[in-house]
Amino acid sequence: MKISYNWLRDYLKSDLYAPEMAEILTSTGLEVDSLQRIETVEGGLAGVVVGEVLTCVDHPDSDHLHVTTVDVGAAKPLQIVCGAANVAAGQKVLVATVGTTLKPTGADESFKIKKSKIRGMESHGMICAEDELGIGTDHAGIMVLAADAKPGTEATDYLDLKGDWMIEIGLTPNRIDGGSHFGVARDLAAYLAARGEKAELQLPAVEAFKTENGDLEIPVEVLEPAAAPRYAGLTITGLKIGPSPEWMQAYLRTIGLNPHNNLVDITNFVLHELGQPLHAFDAAKIAGGRVQVRTCPEGTPIKTLDGVERKLSAQDLTICDATGTPMCIAGVMGGAESGVGETTTSIFLESACFDPVWVRKTARRHGINSDASFLFERGVDPDITIYALKRAALLYKGLAGGVVSSPIIDLYPEPIAPFRFEFSLSRANRLIGKDIPRDTVMQILAALGVEVEHEEHVDGDILKVAVPPYRVDVQREADLVEEVLRIYGYNNVEMPARFRSSLTTSPRVTRDSVQNTASEFLTSNGYTEIMSNSLTRANYYEGLASYPAANSVRILNPLSNDLNAMRQTLLFNALEAVQLNTNRRNADLKLYEFGNCYFCDTSKKETRGENLLAPYKESYRLGITVTGLDTQPSWNAQAAKSSFFTLSGMAAHLLTRFGFDLGRMQCSPSDSDIFSDAISYSLNGKELLQMGAVSPKLLAQFDLKTPVWFLELDFSHLARQAAKTRTRAEELSRFPSVKRDLALLVDNGVTFRKLHDIALGAEKKLLKSVTLFDVYEGDKLPAGKKSYALSFTLEDRTATLTDSTIDRAMGNLISQFEKQAGATIRA
Repeated sequence: MKISYNWLRDYLKSDLYAPEMAEILTSTGLEVDSLQRIETVEGGLAGVVVGEVLTCVDHPDSDHLHVTTVDVGAAKPLQIVCGAANVAAGQKVLVATVGTTLKPTGADESFKIKKSKIRGMESHGMICAEDELGIGTDHAGIMVLAADAKPGTEATDYLDLKGDWMIEIGLTPNRIDGGSHFGVARDLAAYLAARGEKAELQLPAVEAFKTENGDLEIPVEVLEPAAAPRYAGLTITGLKIGPSPEWMQAYLRTIGLNPHNNLVDITNFVLHELGQPLHAFDAAKIAGGRVQVRTCPEGTPIKTLDGVERKLSAQDLTICDATGTPMCIAGVMGGAESGVGETTTSIFLESACFDPVWVRKTARRHGINSDASFLFERGVDPDITIYALKRAALLYKGLAGGVVSSPIIDLYPEPIAPFRFEFSLSRANRLIGKDIPRDTVMQILAALGVEVEHEEHVDGDILKVAVPPYRVDVQREADLVEEVLRIYGYNNVEMPARFRSSLTTSPRVTRDSVQNTASEFLTSNGYTEIMSNSLTRANYYEGLASYPAANSVRILNPLSNDLNAMRQTLLFNALEAVQLNTNRRNADLKLYEFGNCYFCDTSKKETRGENLLAPYKESYRLGITVTGLDTQPSWNAQAAKSSFFTLSGMAAHLLTRFGFDLGRMQCSPSDSDIFSDAISYSLNGKELLQMGAVSPKLLAQFDLKTPVWFLELDFSHLARQAAKTRTRAEELSRFPSVKRDLALLVDNGVTFRKLHDIALGAEKKLLKSVTLFDVYEGDKLPAGKKSYALSFTLEDRTATLTDSTIDRAMGNLISQFEKQAGATIRA
């Protein structure tokens, strides 16, 4: 949300400078993301000052130049050569001193004023025309100022071109009370008032509002009062369309809005001023001269202001004319056929309080995110509805010549009451961690607009309070304690000098302890942990067999179409992170993430006792992603690309840390369609992990050209098995190990994994490891055959291996290879 500093000061009379305001707002929970200086003229006319021409004579070597001396408020006058025909002694002018940067009107580039010699005469500045300063188009001569202009005055002060500040606030969903200029001013005023500082908060007066005639009365009927708790409106006639005044245009531009015309800009202005969306209907386009607030039959068409024709749901609240034709999607977006146009002279002006849930569902159904829906979804102030209507009506009258031609229609059958509850001062102090004086708390409550209706107990510790309806996030005692604390100041709660705590240790292996160990291990090996949202795009799963879209847990009221389902896998979060980093020239990545994945399978019905369980499940996963280079190039090493073995090697080391040998686990090819080639490993009869190369089809969705290798591990399963497994360190064997190699000729269908398992099963006592160091397939071998070169490590921890023991072990291995794999030994 963007706020104009100058606009804000219309409601808060304070000497606070913009950076000071930004610091205060951040400390009170309206975190400022950025603070930007907005200059009315590029460069802000820095270095341009008022000067008085003391003397003016003709240049001795020119028929049109003049040599002047100009007082600019400095120790001595400046000599300036000027070519303007209208320059004369005694004038007050604007002077660009040496070092000033100017960008003339219409110029593509700026230029810098330098000390120079013009036909032999030194010139220490420039007496400027309007267009040379970039503040107009007149180049008939230099600007001549009023006689009372004081030499040395900065041009920005004299011309009142001080510019503005744009304060960008990262507004959280619960703080919609700060979703307008007045809302931000109100928060600043509360902060200052709690510190006894002078800060006058005021809204523009609307006492001048009155109904001037009854020439255009448009009745209103609300058929869905639950969706529109309050609906108000009036008519204005005699409007003349034209440009908005410069002050309004400047305010709107500062917050990133382009001015259109006075009729449109006024509703935008009031929305950002008060946080109350308004909508102006062209009164001539309201068929039957009547407004109905209602729903329409399923599939009713409406063309909205963005030019899109939409089909309405029977659950969408609309504003219709007397014929039932929808003119507007209530609280979301106006209709293209009923809005203000170039020929509009009369309007029906709407100010309403729509139900947040209705608006949110409608906005999500149609994929619309407008300024109005942003406010209505979070809850607008029902008590400001009429004030906003009067404020806009007076602006239409003053800026467009309008005449209020009907009384205000205010349909508010059940007024929304304040939030009432008890508030304990002692409990508040206990939660805050500091004894805040009672008078200070009462001052903060008053500054927040909280009314103390009654005090209980002798010391008045229990207060019965009424919180205004616009504070939709303050509905219980704990909420109000937080409000008191943020206004009092988090930094004012001192850290205690002494902490009292007890430390306990538990030998139990928990999922958290396993996760901490895994996280430390991965980080120490160069991997970076990421954390991403469990909400994701449902369309990621369209067309996947391994993670069907039908199994996605859908969000009923998603914030956006990008966050409309719970994730089934960590892969897409990882690909988003890879895409983000790759687009920023950081393509060599090793990432990991812990997180829940969610599933819905309505085809499976489970019961617990007599109760039918919901078809929802969640699984805690670990995802590991590698892409780009595994090894960076250096003077003693060449660059090495990441590969499947980068990932599998890390998986093996990680599992070893918890006492598991990846090489001894049951494995099989994975048929998951998120991979192009992958392996699945099982532990104690249940799948533990899958890893492989991400499918090129999925990579294309993220515009990724480099292969990505991904592993997803059932971390809950690993943690449960780790809790049953004891790992211990033992000393290195005092006896040397022995290595022997074999070259085996096998059928093409025999895998290294099969030979690996045969070897470990045949020689359990002495065989410590089996590795593959060469594979040969060629025309020198019989058809359908290939050659594996294997290395075996043998070790006896109780004695030195003898040749006979080694030969016996190798003979046993050869025998089993021949018997179980049909292998023959190559010479």
